[in-house]
Amino acid sequence: MNCRLWTPSRTSARRRRCGPGSPRTSSTSSPSSSSFALSSSGSSPTHPPDFASISGIEVFSPVSHTLFNPAVVIEKNGGRPPLTYQSFVKLAGKPPTPLTETYSELPPVGNVEGYELLSVPAIEELGYGDLSQEEFSPFRGGETEALKRLKKALEDKEWVATFEKPKGDPSAFLKPATTVLSPYLKFGCLSSRYFYQCLHNVYKTVGKHTSPPVSLVGQLLWREFFYTVAFGTPHFDQMIGNKICKQIPWRDDEELFVAWREGRTGYPWIDAIMIQLTKWGWMHHLARHSVACFLTRGDLFIHWEKGRDVFERLLIDSDWAINNGNWLWLSCSSFFYQYNRIYSPISFGKKYDPDGNYIRHFLPVLKDMPKEYIYEPWTAPLSVQKKANCIIGKDYPKRVVVHDTASKECRKAMAEAYALDHLGDNLASKEISNGLRRKLDDQKASRPSCLEQRKIRIK
Repeated sequence: MNCRLWTPSRTSARRRRCGPGSPRTSSTSSPSSSSFALSSSGSSPTHPPDFASISGIEVFSPVSHTLFNPAVVIEKNGGRPPLTYQSFVKLAGKPPTPLTETYSELPPVGNVEGYELLSVPAIEELGYGDLSQEEFSPFRGGETEALKRLKKALEDKEWVATFEKPKGDPSAFLKPATTVLSPYLKFGCLSSRYFYQCLHNVYKTVGKHTSPPVSLVGQLLWREFFYTVAFGTPHFDQMIGNKICKQIPWRDDEELFVAWREGRTGYPWIDAIMIQLTKWGWMHHLARHSVACFLTRGDLFIHWEKGRDVFERLLIDSDWAINNGNWLWLSCSSFFYQYNRIYSPISFGKKYDPDGNYIRHFLPVLKDMPKEYIYEPWTAPLSVQKKANCIIGKDYPKRVVVHDTASKECRKAMAEAYALDHLGDNLASKEISNGLRRKLDDQKASRPSCLEQRKIRIK
């Protein structure tokens, strides 16, 4: 009797975890370029083994983690991945309509007596100490939770219809200004196709609604775009050897990087975001924009790959293609090239949360700081700092850089890197990157180095 063996296809099989609350690991491996259909282990293309063929078993591997098959989209584009969102949407078209046919029930599994159920190990058994006072991610894992969150989000049809991603509030943490469904899509707890169909069902009932790229459907298509480009671009997760990545001579300053990673930059908006990331494993996308810009082209001029690794390790929704794609975008290394548009580590957060409630929650050391100083505590008089029980330089760190000065230096460095970059020649080698770095260093030898000033401040 012939039968079919189904093996799920996942391009996001970079890390295997049980759910949003699971331990976090780090990996920067890239997807296989030989086939989009990966085995269930994500290690090699699936091919029917001889014993399956002999037994009359047909092995097939459907693309189920995405709306579209990236390989098909790339084939439509002449074998090259589309490098703009608009061209991708035009090429991809609409995803296939969900099947409505019903299936018979599977036969019973048989006698399972004699199998012992294993208990879930306690936290202490896993080597952790007393965590009773720790703040953990409020997002539970699993399909049941995913469907519950989806249902709750779709109940507000007006919110779904009028959703515009750029207008979200990054400081909203008690009730996030988005669906927070990304972790569930990442782990396969929620089907992207089911989500897409549910959104279109809502759109049919409300009539007028927002459109891609800012709508909720548009966010799913961004996911598809990055999956497709990542699948079709060798070395997508690095600068060297990546033909679509600008070759920028990023600085190597471990001290500044660690200060950013640990939330000790002296900028409360940036530090609060990094603490939320560490504790929750999640933050709003505009908060991610803020800290990514600050690390790279905005203030510290540190390599986007280092920030990518931190997000990969800590984010519960970390997805290899999307994480790398966003870091390429936000560092102006690819996709987006308006490097003069910089997120202010002071005014951007203040626009959404003038009272600083977000900062007070994640940085309790600043909870008593008056709101006029909460985003710039170094400007508070010493008497105010004492009253707030927060002395700058003692209880909370001094700024590692002066934003106005650092951002100007970063703009100059980006302009020089762009001028020297040979991306158009399809050359992306280590030699070119080193050459760019030497040229920039030579050009800056005649003027004071902002990097040297930064090192002095952080010590």
